[in-house]
Amino acid sequence: MNLGIVAALAYGILSILGGFLGYITAGSNVSLFSGSISGLLLIFSAFIQLQGQRWGLNLAAIVTAILIVVFAFRLAKTRKFMPAGLMTILGMLTLALIVNQFQIMTSTR
Repeated sequence: MNLGIVAALAYGILSILGGFLGYITAGSNVSLFSGSISGLLLIFSAFIQLQGQRWGLNLAAIVTAILIVVFAFRLAKTRKFMPAGLMTILGMLTLALIVNQFQIMTSTR
């Protein structure tokens, strides 16, 4: 299992947990739905990558990039590190690992 798969899986689980936490603490249905959908997409992309399909890595990169933008805007608006700042940083780390996996895949062709 490569780091791109692990990163997508971990960030997906964190997104789902964050969505549930947002729902529990603030009663936010938007957090619940967006966290669940984005998390499930990331977990699905990790599963697709395990099946040997290269487009799973593309899906993980797109979803992660969208989440980074959303959380960065939320961080700029609220100026609160939790959860927006943490998810932005973890998203950038995840995206870096995914891009690294892209480079590994293209260099071994």
